[in-house]
Amino acid sequence: MTSSMASQGVSSSSSSSTRRWTYDVFLSFRGEDTRHNFTAHLYHALHMKGINTFIDDDEVKRGEEISPALLKAIEESKISIVVFSQTYVSSTWCLDELMKILECKEINAQMVLPVFYKVNPSDVRNQKKSFEKALAKHQERVKDDIKVQRWKAALTQVANLSGWHLENYENEAKFIDNIVQNVSRIVNHAYLHVAKYPLE
Repeated sequence: MTSSMASQGVSSSSSSSTRRWTYDVFLSFRGEDTRHNFTAHLYHALHMKGINTFIDDDEVKRGEEISPALLKAIEESKISIVVFSQTYVSSTWCLDELMKILECKEINAQMVLPVFYKVNPSDVRNQKKSFEKALAKHQERVKDDIKVQRWKAALTQVANLSGWHLENYENEAKFIDNIVQNVSRIVNHAYLHVAKYPLE
């Protein structure tokens, strides 16, 4: 377990344990990459464990800005799980969603847990390879250096948090099981005992 995970647990235990949350978990992901495979399986496993999880509607047409309903779901979730995949950064929607998640972490002491699905955490942290290319395209299109820098800072901040990396597991089933078991302990207010169950 990293110090960032420990600090998340301590702050959340003191300031969010008494708050009533609409959802236990908010799932942030790139639909084109994982909606019908990994994220679908993760959502099902969380649901079967009794963890109230928000996942966006596949039929909702996305505009340039995040809908008020989705912003509200982020605000009302105890934990945000961010599934980083190959094209996560190609979506400005995902990047704006990520900044909102970090805003809620700062204001409401909500917990943020990154999942690295077929991507290297260092590539997310340092915006390399596909992440670098996607951000360069965004910078050319939006022509807003400040916004792009904020996106980069958000990626670095979340990638520095303790979470899970698929390469550390024998298969996706064990990967998902470990995520769900740890999230279940957190949801059940086991913050003070989280050191016994380090995230890998």
